[in-house]
Amino acid sequence: MTNEAADFRLSISPTIGQVPAFLLRPPDAWLLYVMAHGGGGGMRHPFLERMAASLGARGIATFRYQFPYMEAGRSRPDAPSILEETVRAAVIKAGEIVPELPIVAGGKSLGGRMTSSAASTAPLDRARGLVFLGFPLHPPGQPGTRRADHLQAVNVPMLFLQGTRDGFARLDLITDVTSRLKSLGTLHLVDGADHSFGILKRAGRTPDQVMDELAETIVGWARTLNRNAVLG
Repeated sequence: MTNEAADFRLSISPTIGQVPAFLLRPPDAWLLYVMAHGGGGGMRHPFLERMAASLGARGIATFRYQFPYMEAGRSRPDAPSILEETVRAAVIKAGEIVPELPIVAGGKSLGGRMTSSAASTAPLDRARGLVFLGFPLHPPGQPGTRRADHLQAVNVPMLFLQGTRDGFARLDLITDVTSRLKSLGTLHLVDGADHSFGILKRAGRTPDQVMDELAETIVGWARTLNRNAVLG
């Protein structure tokens, strides 16, 4: 049996309009990850393509979607209110398409942060947890934790996948942020990885091995949620 792959149109609002979305579902799917793209690359970015394939091989379906600014060909992201509205619409749409699967939401960099920002305002429909692929805690060279203030208002478990060389999240700061979330925050560090999870050649690891580590960590975390009856 092969993966189900289907394109969709995601309606955000009458004023914002529609954006494309894409579902990749393996035949043995047990979880759906609504996965937003980062600030500089759309839903077809090679990293997200590889991430979706790696998760699919482990029974996790993915629902990717485009933010309006990216679909319009603009380099500057939309206002946070528009990004958050898009996140919320995507989670609702994903739940309508595959109502039988439990959902986690999040994404790469900006997409993950906008997902948590939306969830801090009001719970995301059916989302049982959040997964961040490189949470952008601060701009490079400008360490701080202000971008994480809203996380205290999120009431579902959160998994932070961070490289130890991530210029957007100084190691001591992201460690402190996640520790303050107590049982809701889980931090997994990818040794030697940067913000895009790139590894130096001298590390002796391949990109595929890093991708496997990310996917296996997500699976293990989600299975733990399942044992704790969070995923139902």
